[in-house]
Amino acid sequence: MNLTISGHHLEVTPALRSYVTTKLDRITRHFDQVVDIKVLLTVEKQKEKERRQRAECRIHVKGNDMFAESSHEDLYAALDELVDKLDRQVGRHKTRLQDHHHPAPKRLM
Repeated sequence: MNLTISGHHLEVTPALRSYVTTKLDRITRHFDQVVDIKVLLTVEKQKEKERRQRAECRIHVKGNDMFAESSHEDLYAALDELVDKLDRQVGRHKTRLQDHHHPAPKRLM
């Protein structure tokens, strides 16, 4: 699994990097076929302070790409919300991959 964490108008500190990796471990624990994860952390210059910190993530899994974004006044809260969204998407993808077909009943002669 390749993990890329980058910041826009923000320096990605080691503490922030370790927080992102521990949160994304939850997704890889539920679904182990993750190929690539790209996380972008942004501080936007907006007048409204409650949506200034933004986190977005693109996950490439076998057969699908998933994207989620979240904005909050605290970057850690935005990351928590982002991981919750991605966890729901990965869970939905995992259930779609499972075989839901039942074997055909055998005929009695």
